[in-house]
Amino acid sequence: MSAVSNAYCRVFQSVFKIVLGTEIMNWKEPELYEGPGSVLKLPARIKELGLKKVLVVTDKNIMALGLPAPFLAGLADCGVEYAVFDDVQPNPCVETVEKAKQAYIDNQCEALVAFGGGSPMDTAKCAGALYANSGKTVQKMWGLMHVPHKLPPLFAIPTTAGTGSEVTLASVITDEATHEKRVIMDQHIRPGYAVLDPELTVSLPADMTAATGMDALTHAIEAYIGNYNVKNTPEYAVSAIKLIFENLYHAYTDGSDINARMNMLRAAYDAGMAFTRACCGYVHAIGHNLGGFYHVPHGWTMAIILPHMLDFFGEKAYYKLARLSEATNTMTDGTDEEKAKAFIAAIRELNRRMGIPEGFTCIRDEDIPTIADRALLEGNPMYPVPRLMDKNDCMEIIRGLRIE
Repeated sequence: MSAVSNAYCRVFQSVFKIVLGTEIMNWKEPELYEGPGSVLKLPARIKELGLKKVLVVTDKNIMALGLPAPFLAGLADCGVEYAVFDDVQPNPCVETVEKAKQAYIDNQCEALVAFGGGSPMDTAKCAGALYANSGKTVQKMWGLMHVPHKLPPLFAIPTTAGTGSEVTLASVITDEATHEKRVIMDQHIRPGYAVLDPELTVSLPADMTAATGMDALTHAIEAYIGNYNVKNTPEYAVSAIKLIFENLYHAYTDGSDINARMNMLRAAYDAGMAFTRACCGYVHAIGHNLGGFYHVPHGWTMAIILPHMLDFFGEKAYYKLARLSEATNTMTDGTDEEKAKAFIAAIRELNRRMGIPEGFTCIRDEDIPTIADRALLEGNPMYPVPRLMDKNDCMEIIRGLRIE
C-alpha cells in the first residue's frame, strides 16, 4: 500500500475512533432476557408494549424442528396475533429481504421477531429498514449510516451462538445478481430486545456449533486487536474469547450441555458488544466476498481465514495476541512473539479438533482479483486492522486459502 493510501486510512480511523468513543450514536444495550426458558417471557413483554401483531422471521429448518412453537403459543395465549415468514435462506439475498418486507405489510404487522441464526436476524433487520425508509433500496443502505429512520420494534431470538446479531448494528445481505455480499451498519437497525435461551441451541448440529462459535471468536479477536477499542470493548472481547476457549469444544462434543450452551450464547453476545463498537477486520472483508461468490458457510469461512490473517498481521499484532494467549492460558511464559504464535496455533488446533478444513477447494483464479477489490472496498479505510493490506497482499492471502 502506498504511503498516501496508508496515511488516508489511518487518519480516517483516528477520526472515526473519536466518534465511536462518544455517545453520538445509540450504544444502548437491548433489553435482555437470558437463561433456560427465557424465550417464554417475551410474549408477555410484547403484549405489555401494546403490540397487536408481529411478523416472525425465521427459516423452514427452524420451523420443522418446532423451536418457535412454545413462543408462538405464548403469543396466542397473550392475545398477540402473528404471521410467520420462513423463506429465509443462508446468506440472505435482496429478494428475500424484499419478500419479508412485503409480508410485514400484507399482514399489517407492528413489530418484527427474528427467530434463528444470523440469516433470519439480518433479514429482519433489513426488511424493517426497507419498511421504515420508503424509497430506499437494500443497495442504497449498504455501508455506514444510510438508514435514516428507526425500525419498528425488533425482538431478536438467536438459535445459534455466533453472529451476535441480537446486539449489533450490522446486517449482511447478498446481491445475487452481482455476487456482492455487503454490510449495512446503522444504529437504527439494532434490536431493542434480545433473548439468550440455551434450550433453543441444544439441537444445533455439531458442525454448525463449531462454525457459529468460530464466527463469534473471530468477532471478538478482530475487535480486540483492532485500533477502535473504546469504552468497555476490550473487556467484552476478552470475556467472549475466554468463554469460547472454555466452552466451544464442550458444546461441540455434547450439545445437551446447557451450561456450555449458555456460556456460548453469552460469548456471542459479548463478542457482538465488542465488535459493534470496535468493528471487525479483514477476515470479514475477505469472508463476506468469498461467501458472495461461492455461498460457503460464513462461520467456516471465518474459522479458515482467521489464522491466515493473524499470520499476515505478524509483529503488528504480537502484543495484543500475546495478551489473549495469557488470558486463555494458551501460553503464559515466553516472548510476545512466542505467545502470539502459540495463540494462533491454538486456533488452528481448535479448528482441526472440530473438523473444520484448512482451506477452500472452490476458489477460482479468475475470481481472485474481483474478490480482492471488493474486500478492500469493504475493509479500507473502515476496518482498523493492525496492518493494512493492498490488492497484491489481499490476492496472495486468498490464494493461500486454496487447497486441493
